[in-house]
Amino acid sequence: MNQPLQGPPADGVVSLNRARDDKLWAVIAAIGRKTRVAEIYPSRAAADADRNWREQQVRAYASFLRSSSMPVPNYIVSPIRRADLPRSWRPLPALGFLRGQFI
Repeated sequence: MNQPLQGPPADGVVSLNRARDDKLWAVIAAIGRKTRVAEIYPSRAAADADRNWREQQVRAYASFLRSSSMPVPNYIVSPIRRADLPRSWRPLPALGFLRGQFI
């Protein structure tokens, strides 16, 4: 038996499911005191996989980074709300900091 769709409740109470849908997982790159959201994902597992890949890319270029005296970014995974992303946010390539694109 199909039930008709209902509009918002008369008392104005909104479901918390929408607030939960706003939660994302961010891979955050940090060099010194500067941080930047490198990428966002809907699941923690996807964010962890991206962080692991980014760390692997940095390890692959470790000798180059040491020889050029470039700082090495650290990556962490943290929950973030879509509303907390800057308006002009764009994903950060894994080695984008090599081209001066970190900040």
